[in-house]
Amino acid sequence: MDFEDTPEEAAFRVEARAWLAEHAPKPGSPDYFFDIAHQADPEVEQEFARRARRWQATMAEHGWACLSWPVEYGGRGASPVEAQIFEEESAAFGVGVSRGIFMAAISMCAHTLMHHGSDEQKRHFLEPIRTGELIWTQLFSEPNAGSDVAGLRTKAELDGDEYVVNGQKVWNSYAHLADWGILLARTNPDLPKHKGLSFFLVDMRSPGVEVRPLRQATGNAEFNETFLTDVRIPVANRIGEENEGWRVALTTLNSERGAVGALAAYSQIDDVVALARRTGAHEDPLVRQELARAYTRQEILRYLRLKVQTSLSQGKVPGPEGSIMKLFFGDHTAHLYGLAVHLLGPAGALWEEDEAEHMRSRFVGQWGTKIGGGTPEIQRNTIGERVLGLPKEPKSDADKPFRELAG
Repeated sequence: MDFEDTPEEAAFRVEARAWLAEHAPKPGSPDYFFDIAHQADPEVEQEFARRARRWQATMAEHGWACLSWPVEYGGRGASPVEAQIFEEESAAFGVGVSRGIFMAAISMCAHTLMHHGSDEQKRHFLEPIRTGELIWTQLFSEPNAGSDVAGLRTKAELDGDEYVVNGQKVWNSYAHLADWGILLARTNPDLPKHKGLSFFLVDMRSPGVEVRPLRQATGNAEFNETFLTDVRIPVANRIGEENEGWRVALTTLNSERGAVGALAAYSQIDDVVALARRTGAHEDPLVRQELARAYTRQEILRYLRLKVQTSLSQGKVPGPEGSIMKLFFGDHTAHLYGLAVHLLGPAGALWEEDEAEHMRSRFVGQWGTKIGGGTPEIQRNTIGERVLGLPKEPKSDADKPFRELAG
């Protein structure tokens, strides 16, 4: 395999780089958002969201947003390699961080809508997602369900042409800034746990929605818990058939795992290499070996991501490679930034604003990377069953009505 750009890909890279050089917000400018990302101050968070929206809108205006989307939905129908090239170049210009706040919208909700949404839902939501008008959050996980998403207890009861929803969700990234959410709720407790779920789109400004930010070890409050009390959702905002939400959610979960792994494009391996040079550690053969391993892991992740993007561009639901990439990325993050903290020596234990601040933060925040989108244990089960063909773990609750399991 030729790992270099083809002449066409090289020309595309030049085009993307030239456009970014002209339009990407520069560090220190009023529109640059990387320097205020993931800060706990509510006013700063709102400003970050405004700047990220402006950048997404700029990309959409010039035809660079959602490149791999089909043309009918506003994309270019670009190849997975071209989309990867643009992500790499965006990361080099320091403007890729907006993917985080739009991940639920672009990498989860949009793909779910394309595969399972009605024509009206696609018309209503896809364009505002592409232009950055709408920020989304995922409302799947619950305190009592853990990694067993299908064990959720949030209820959605039909009342005329609306569902009334009551329950609690947790680990909802950017829910405090979101306009809309993708929600999985139980509509029939008399069916087995995977068969009584329905998938909804919920307006986060609806009466009864309460979002509470959760402070992390890094000091940031990106995650949230969300309480839903008598929240009314129109039947028109259900995706797919009633009680068939798990099938829809699998598309979302597979896309999420691939999107989390795709963040490897923004691993600052060059910064860690520069740190090794600055400290003189680059002459240590053991450090050089670790840097080579880190580079190799990042390249493996890049090509795994291309495989996922190929599936999406062909209209296919990504397979277990999303789990492989997500699991691998968690390990990569831990090793890469663990190495950075090691190279910093005693300064690695300091929490101060300097050029190494983001590396310390990524090291401390590695657990969010590992757990988000499904724990490593869940990913290994998926890989074992779907890739290696190992027998599934015995489950005594698969066919029992959820009402019996919930007590």
